[in-house]
Amino acid sequence: MEIEKKQEIVDDLLMFRESKDFYARIGKAWKRGYLLYGPSGTAVRDNTELRRLLAETTSKSIIVIEDIDCSLDLTGQRKKKPPEEKIEKTKKEVSRKDTEESGRENYVDKLDPALTRRGRMDKHIELSYCSFDGFKVLAKNYLRLDTHPIFESIEILMRETKIIPADVAENLMPSSPKEDAEKCLLKLVKALKQAKQLMIKKEEESALSEL
Repeated sequence: MEIEKKQEIVDDLLMFRESKDFYARIGKAWKRGYLLYGPSGTAVRDNTELRRLLAETTSKSIIVIEDIDCSLDLTGQRKKKPPEEKIEKTKKEVSRKDTEESGRENYVDKLDPALTRRGRMDKHIELSYCSFDGFKVLAKNYLRLDTHPIFESIEILMRETKIIPADVAENLMPSSPKEDAEKCLLKLVKALKQAKQLMIKKEEESALSEL
């Protein structure tokens, strides 16, 4: 995570931790919700099981629900059903859209507004693609490197393409005792070049489909 964004969340949590009396005074439940969304990187089976798990949670807990946009049926129950004659068309449009966007972005817009409103999700935090500053944090954690000649090539490539932090971390993880820091950095350079080529190919295919 970006250093500034991480510190912002930590500061917010610390302030929340010290504000129990304030919440009691204004008559609000002492809880705080965070909605983290962005590019894709364990689910319960249904709402009944979710309620059971929440009821068993002790105080001062942090609850994480991953992939909430597809784990549970919480995607706009209040919306009206489309007219009968439009159902088939809608299904086709959704199917095509899912195919085009699969793996590209979490569907935060699918969530019911009642779930994402302030008071339930008090803070909305976009976790975007990995920046060069984010890479440097990962390089420090995984390889204990503050700088390296290969960093310059990585910075240039990261300006030209997109890669999620999980993929950066995967390439920085040594696959054997013989794989040193430089080899890990070169793995990342290779992955970035492949991502760049894939992005160019998709842009070309998109341009051709519009002709």
